[in-house]
Amino acid sequence: MSVDDQNLALAAAGGDGKAFGVLLRRHYDRLFGLCFRLTGSKADAEDLTQDICAALPAKLASFKGDAKFTTWLYRVAVNAAHDRRRRQQTHARHADGWGDWEVNRQETIREEAEARDWLSEAMTSLPQDLRDTLALTMDQDMTQAQAADVLGVTEGTVSWRISEVKKRLKALHEKEATL
Repeated sequence: MSVDDQNLALAAAGGDGKAFGVLLRRHYDRLFGLCFRLTGSKADAEDLTQDICAALPAKLASFKGDAKFTTWLYRVAVNAAHDRRRRQQTHARHADGWGDWEVNRQETIREEAEARDWLSEAMTSLPQDLRDTLALTMDQDMTQAQAADVLGVTEGTVSWRISEVKKRLKALHEKEATL
């Protein structure tokens, strides 16, 4: 008999290592996929996923079973991605003007971003709220209502954001087609 995610998460929060292992096996690939969509980079997604998994045993103490486990886990992932972006932006601000090394590093980052596939590139050009919404709703198992729960907004806001993403991606595609 299969144990549901909520019960596994509650058991893992209580220190059950086997329950924690089952949760990781069930959700690691989808967590990595979300992290990839949030970061746009395989290396960053791997780092972010590992950071989340390392912090998960302590974070499970806050899981009370009120929400679906995947909704809670995706909220943890979105928060971790936001934290990582803030740290990267802070580091970039502090490193600005630090000479040729920083200029070369920024150029390398830009060249790597241009080498990514079109959708990942297009997603990184979106505002953070639109990107997060798109990353969550691209998951076939995530409904708009569930995405709204993860993001802490209404389902109508998620619908509007998806509509806005479609308009922006269409405009970007048309602009590139005319070049």
